[in-house]
Amino acid sequence: MLFAQNQIIPIYTGTIPDSKPSDVKETSIKVADGTERISNVVQPSLSIYLPPKEKANGTAVIICPGGGYARLSVDNEGREVAKRLNEMGVAAFVLKYRLPNDQSQPDKSIAPLLDAQQSLRLVREQAAKYNVNPNRIGIMGFSAGGHLASTAGTHFEKPVGQNVSATSVRPDFLVLLYPVISFSEELKHGGSRDNLIGKTPSAEQTKLYSNELQVTAQTPPTFLVHAQDDKTVPVRNSIVFYEACTRQGVLAEMHLYPKGGHGFGMHNKTTKDDWVESLQNWFDANGWLVK
Repeated sequence: MLFAQNQIIPIYTGTIPDSKPSDVKETSIKVADGTERISNVVQPSLSIYLPPKEKANGTAVIICPGGGYARLSVDNEGREVAKRLNEMGVAAFVLKYRLPNDQSQPDKSIAPLLDAQQSLRLVREQAAKYNVNPNRIGIMGFSAGGHLASTAGTHFEKPVGQNVSATSVRPDFLVLLYPVISFSEELKHGGSRDNLIGKTPSAEQTKLYSNELQVTAQTPPTFLVHAQDDKTVPVRNSIVFYEACTRQGVLAEMHLYPKGGHGFGMHNKTTKDDWVESLQNWFDANGWLVK
């Protein structure tokens, strides 16, 4: 059965873990360029974009939009990317994850990761339904969504939450676009760090969520894109993650642009180079476009 494009499914049945009753209500606004920003997510979900069955190659990507752990840029860092992945024959699942919120979550620091790990579980467990290979499910993230994706790629050995199933939450690959990686004083994006672990985090929490310190030989192959002139998330976030992958023998490919700033989505207007084409080449080189 082929699902209609953009079918939306909740990622949990029944009680949502790490949630408590509150007056928090999801809000959505359109910004000047016409794109949507969502905040105060209470019911996390996946928007499903499937390629035509004859084109599908079995690879899937869960997409985590950015927004500083305060909102989600669901168009240029979500839906548009999903449609482009479909053109490659790749199934795409845009994750509307919960943003850290003390009012609605007992532990706001784990809510986004709970949702990312549950998404990996769900797509893996229902792989046959979506015409996906359960061993070819990656996760992609932009900015703070890149922090979430890199957390999923480095924290999978001890999944967060209770009643953890036996299904693996290790992504098979990571795609990180101008990602927040480190919560160190030198490299942090202050808003993302404050929103996830608070304004006065412990040294242990700062280290735990500085994902360049969590890379091991089991970290999945990684594709990174960043601009040198990024004033929001310093380019060294990508560089230190790449260096950590290199030290651990993890295959990684990194594309650094001199210009482009932050939040350019699929289109860095300062160059004719197309990072999405490079991503397609990387998928191809790793065998993920083969049926």
